[in-house]
Amino acid sequence: MVELNPIDRRLADLEEAHFFARELSWLSFNARVLQEARDPEVPLIQRVRYLGIFSNNLDEFFRVRVAEVRRLISVSSGARRQKAKDLLSSIQTRVLALQDEFEEVYAALLKQLGKRGIYLINEAQLDAGQRAFVESFFDDKVLPELEPILLRDQLAIPHLTDESLYLAVDMETASGPQFAVLEVPTDRLGRFIEIPRRQGHSGRVFIVLDNIIRACLPRVFRGVFQIESISAHCFKFSRDAELEIDVGINESLIERMATSLKQRQKADAVRFVYDEDMPERLLAYLRKRFGFGKYDSMIGGGRYHNSKDFIDFPNAGPKYLEFKPLPPIRIDRLEDEASLFANIREKDVFLYFPYHPFDYIVDVLKTAALDPDVLGIKICLYRVAKNSRVVDALINAKNNGKRVMVVVELAARFDEQANIHWAQRLTDSGIEVIFGIPGLKVHSKLFLIERLEQGDLRYYSHIGTGNFNEKTARLYTDFSLITFDQTIGNDVAKVFDFLKYTYRRPDYQRLLVSPHSSRPGLIDRIDREIQHARTGYRAAITLKCNNLVDRQLTAKLYEASQAGVEIRLIVRGMCSLMPGVEGVSDNIEGISIVDRYLEHPRVYVFHNRGDAEYFIGSADLMTRNIDYRVEVLCPVLDDDAQVMLQQVLDQQWYDNVKARRLDAEQLNHLPTVAKRAATIRSQETIHRYLATGKLPRIPKSTMRQPSVRRRKG
Repeated sequence: MVELNPIDRRLADLEEAHFFARELSWLSFNARVLQEARDPEVPLIQRVRYLGIFSNNLDEFFRVRVAEVRRLISVSSGARRQKAKDLLSSIQTRVLALQDEFEEVYAALLKQLGKRGIYLINEAQLDAGQRAFVESFFDDKVLPELEPILLRDQLAIPHLTDESLYLAVDMETASGPQFAVLEVPTDRLGRFIEIPRRQGHSGRVFIVLDNIIRACLPRVFRGVFQIESISAHCFKFSRDAELEIDVGINESLIERMATSLKQRQKADAVRFVYDEDMPERLLAYLRKRFGFGKYDSMIGGGRYHNSKDFIDFPNAGPKYLEFKPLPPIRIDRLEDEASLFANIREKDVFLYFPYHPFDYIVDVLKTAALDPDVLGIKICLYRVAKNSRVVDALINAKNNGKRVMVVVELAARFDEQANIHWAQRLTDSGIEVIFGIPGLKVHSKLFLIERLEQGDLRYYSHIGTGNFNEKTARLYTDFSLITFDQTIGNDVAKVFDFLKYTYRRPDYQRLLVSPHSSRPGLIDRIDREIQHARTGYRAAITLKCNNLVDRQLTAKLYEASQAGVEIRLIVRGMCSLMPGVEGVSDNIEGISIVDRYLEHPRVYVFHNRGDAEYFIGSADLMTRNIDYRVEVLCPVLDDDAQVMLQQVLDQQWYDNVKARRLDAEQLNHLPTVAKRAATIRSQETIHRYLATGKLPRIPKSTMRQPSVRRRKG
């Protein structure tokens, strides 16, 4: 069988009747986010912020997924090209429908905000006192930041920044029509500006920065034109986010990456979003000057764009308009003043963020930096916080004489510039920095502490599902395992050796490592469940991940279903597998949870006739993660950690508040709760379980029960 290249494999996926197109599945996920913005049970300010999350997601979707489909069209021919074109058309149709729903939800939320005394007004609604404030603010703060560009046929349009917000200006002047473009400086002034309330009224009033510019628009061109009429209309671009890194003999990887980032800023636009009230003459002119083709997405919408700014919408009302904070849960044995390393030697540490504080990870690294018996630290950094205490601890370790090796992934999408900065700072501190393997993105969440104990080198290993990032650890759910298991430690050491000495092909004892052993390891375990089912034993698989789109693994799960294996899927985002299809996936059920925290862990559980195997790690079930990245999946061996992990999965599976059913159509049906049935909102019940040990009433798990042989016939 000839191995398909990534593009051919992607097109083959489109031809399969039982594979849901990954791009349409992703849009189904973003529709779940929009459901949260619509849900009246969600606190009002959080609903507004969900609009920002939806918009931010959609921006990335066009920069990555739609850009990929456009590339497929450009390199394909015949039936394959037509299928890709049909997919692009389906994407456009679905996006437009979601955009209409967004506008409907946005209008409803504005009314709800008004009822709570929070007003977001436009320039036409200003009274005399507010207008005076706005004009003063414009003259003092806004006008100095504006650099309008007049559009002339004989002049090239200067480069416009991807994802920035622009106003296209249409002027009728004494000398004829004039067009101009200006960037709205939200990065320096913010998007939402609080202004005085109306005299005699209560509440708090905000106006967006673009409306302040509209209110004072003639001042921008004062002394240049004799203006008879003027209007301004929002638009923005989304550009292809793919990086092409040419290998130059005399260029360092950092220099090549910096060059590629500059090229990305000038990449082809894959979406042009604009105010649908933009005059046709202005729209036609922009379309012509920007050179949009027939495969470019031009999406008309409401008056306002860059709605991702709503992520930071201020709460100008009472605290109950936001989620009530869930306090972090401390672990008594990690609070003990005794040796942290002795504690880890005695028993694995298993953490679940953000329920547990990320401080524990920082504490381990800070302790290692000071401990005289620690010889070295090795770590993989993919995305870190802006003010990273993890990086500070690594630099301190180097200052205390430890050997420190940091694998920095420069190609972490949209964090490339930040990672270049961290790589340079670490290098300047004398730390050994390596960039992994060409063609294999390093996505593993590892660190390894090397400690001398009674004359022997011992390993303390961390394997996680999320990044070493203090900020996202408060927003994403993720698992972390810290273990003294020396077999796992030796495997982790081999991963770091592979990253440094890329010609070595390690033999791992317990870890599943992409691109070496993840695929065969997962397939072997699915095959084992298939064999158990065919011989009459209970067989079951639970998979929790962000995305499930790999064709081979999906086909293998279909095979398992047909053999009688009970399969549960908890998939946050894209899912190409279609559960519940008669004769194909009858024994597969799936859900997706969207709530206050972003569900981010990857957990894979195989029943194994009652001796269940639990794996956590960094790898989603995507071809890129399995075959084209360095990913690590690690067994969870500690009994208490297994119990906790299973209880978490069970509560999520029986969530009847925030779990949407994944079916063959991916219509995001919300659960129906029977009368008198207890409601289970898993992110809240899990917090209570971890804090108190109390569990909601859910059916008993079968994953850790002894296997029962079924009767045949």
